[in-house]
Amino acid sequence: MEKVLFISSTGGHLTEMMCLERLFSNYDFRIITEHTKSSIYLEKKYPGKVNHLFYGTKIHPWSYPWKLLGNCLKSLYYYLRFQPKFIITTGAHTAGPMCCIGKLFGSKIIYIESFANIHTKTITGRLIYHFADLFIVQWKSMLKLYPNAIYGGWIY
Repeated sequence: MEKVLFISSTGGHLTEMMCLERLFSNYDFRIITEHTKSSIYLEKKYPGKVNHLFYGTKIHPWSYPWKLLGNCLKSLYYYLRFQPKFIITTGAHTAGPMCCIGKLFGSKIIYIESFANIHTKTITGRLIYHFADLFIVQWKSMLKLYPNAIYGGWIY
């Protein structure tokens, strides 16, 4: 059974990723997201399949760089422990380090650009677009910004 890592930030990105839940049973999977009150339910729903990264946002300029560094180290640890063949993500910043690590070690990266963006690129999308093995957009208008992307329609 293929090993697949599903990773996203919490909030809307996690909601989008969980729309892929019907795929989980087809794979030896793991879920990685930020540790927040809204993501704790995953541990009960998928025992032994969930790992957490530090929660942090750009609006906290003093703590964010440290949390990002910590998340890079935790991502490396989780990657080496699970060694997925595929990494599937809906973004955002939490997923960036894991996708870079995965690409370095030979995993296939599947990135799904946020449903919330109809006319602008996300920061993580701009970064990962250049090395993703499959880059999916949810709006046809986004194909102008990401010409090598695939239009997949809405994830919801």
